[in-house]
Amino acid sequence: MYKSIMVPIDFAHANDIQRGLNVACDLAQHYGAELCIVGVTATAPTFSARSPREMATKLDALAETLTDRHGIPVTTKTVISHDPAVDLEENLVTAAREMSADLVVMSSHKPGIIDIFFAPHSITFAAHTELSVFIVR
Repeated sequence: MYKSIMVPIDFAHANDIQRGLNVACDLAQHYGAELCIVGVTATAPTFSARSPREMATKLDALAETLTDRHGIPVTTKTVISHDPAVDLEENLVTAAREMSADLVVMSSHKPGIIDIFFAPHSITFAAHTELSVFIVR
């Protein structure tokens, strides 16, 4: 059913991404799909990484861990953005199209008061793509 699964990762929320990664790995195993984890970063230092090279290194380390733990091949993609907070959804839609993803698995936090004023990235992404999006809390 699925051939290519994309998993966006934000290392600033490392505690909240594990369930989404587990779901993505299980789906990739079940369907024999390719799994690619994607990180969006700026050229300037961010909380997630000081440089795009550091982001790529972190993604590669995570991919290796997931491969060892789940026995599936995992690839990575680092996307460089001028302002990840503003361009995140657009960058993720572009990355998904480039890799021909047919499913995107995203981790999300539990809704809170801030979500009344600002929609979570996962909701905004799902609203602006034709792809299937699985949001994991």
